[in-house]
Amino acid sequence: MAPARTWHLWAHCQDRMSSAPDQEREKFWEELFDQLDLNKDGYIDIHELRKGLAGRGLSRASLERIVKAGDTNEDGVLDFEEFTQYLRTHEQQLKVMFRSLDKNNDGEIDATEIQQSLHAVGLDISLRAATRILQSIDKDGTMTIDWNEWRDYFLFNPITNMEEVARYWKRSMMLDLGEQMTVPDEFSEEEKKSGYVWRQLMAGALAGSISRSGTAPLDRLKVFRQVHGSSLFSGNVLGGFQYMMKEGGAQSFWRGNGINVLKIAPETAIKFTAYEKIKHIMYGRKDTKNLRVHERFLAGSLAGATAQTAIYPLEVLKTRLTLRKTGQFLGMSDCAKQILQKEGIAAFYKGYVPNMMSIVPYAGIDLAVYETLKFAWLSRNRGVADPGVMVLVGCGAISSTCGQLASYPLALIRTRMQAQVSMKGSTKPSMTTLIHTILTQEGVAGLYRGISPNLLKVIPAVSVSYVAYEYTRIALGVDVEGRRGAKGKV
Repeated sequence: MAPARTWHLWAHCQDRMSSAPDQEREKFWEELFDQLDLNKDGYIDIHELRKGLAGRGLSRASLERIVKAGDTNEDGVLDFEEFTQYLRTHEQQLKVMFRSLDKNNDGEIDATEIQQSLHAVGLDISLRAATRILQSIDKDGTMTIDWNEWRDYFLFNPITNMEEVARYWKRSMMLDLGEQMTVPDEFSEEEKKSGYVWRQLMAGALAGSISRSGTAPLDRLKVFRQVHGSSLFSGNVLGGFQYMMKEGGAQSFWRGNGINVLKIAPETAIKFTAYEKIKHIMYGRKDTKNLRVHERFLAGSLAGATAQTAIYPLEVLKTRLTLRKTGQFLGMSDCAKQILQKEGIAAFYKGYVPNMMSIVPYAGIDLAVYETLKFAWLSRNRGVADPGVMVLVGCGAISSTCGQLASYPLALIRTRMQAQVSMKGSTKPSMTTLIHTILTQEGVAGLYRGISPNLLKVIPAVSVSYVAYEYTRIALGVDVEGRRGAKGKV
């Protein structure tokens, strides 16, 4: 049976059974087992679950958890008895969670009860955010969640307690666009001890490397336009590529990409470590308590500033290597040596101030727009657990574009300051002097020089990063439950 047809039949059965008495659940499970048993051999394996539940947007790791939880004889597949026993147990767990959310015992969950329940497990959200969560589950538009809606929504999501539900609703998806990092994800102590955290961070770093390499030519063109405007070539994208091809050949399109990829891992590791330390300072050693939204954003911004401070010399090297002409430097070490000898160690922090200033507007706008778009989609598609790849890519592209539009002038000033070659002891133009010069000579449009290739790379960067992340996290055994919850990008 085709996956799409299986999904529609399953959804139809769910609607038909929503008001059926509990004793008929066995019959429903039997019908569901028959639909998922695609080869009709009396067993369901991971591949059949993946095909039969394709419309649920579940990760492979989530499906593996279902098989592992139900596979009592450890033969790697589920027979009918194991399948029904898993669903029976899981529905009992879901019932307990539903009752814990239903504070007034009226058989329905409203937005206030969601807000109160998440607060009890350390996740403070606004009533508006709680309403958005409710709308993603509310299928009949009553602005409440009854038991059937709750059960159907989480039936094939292997969560077992309210803490996991909270993580499901806020778990981030780390997409790397080669820009600033937004707020990091929260991880449980169990995830930290198991090595899950570092596997997820590694998956994000690998995906970021692929994404940055794929869009490196557009990134180099952006840097050229930021620093030189259209003085070296005609002011269009094609003219920029023609200049680079003529000057250094096709391989020159990737100048500076090596160090751009190299800095991902240390930046990610430093930021996560700093975030954990800052969180401990804010709450002492109460690891079980999650930060509230504004505290999390503050801790994330401070962690981002810490990581940027530590790896900033690599940012300067990346700009110089990106702009270099054929034969100018022998490599990264030679570039660093020449900067140190001619300009002094202070040159490695040129543009540091505007870079720090650009982190907050980019991160705040990017995250806010992403969440607004995603929940707007969910509110129009009630009962759908997962927006799907194309919706997420679209939300990511639009939110990243908005973030870049807000922070781009500061990014341009940073790049120009990084690119300036000055002798030791000479006067260096300040940030305000550069802004005044640009506005005087080029107008406001000068502050957005090079933004067109930067915007052109957004959609391919998001798409490549998403696909690469999916494959790398599977290879590393990372289960990203609720990865659609909140976004983080680089």
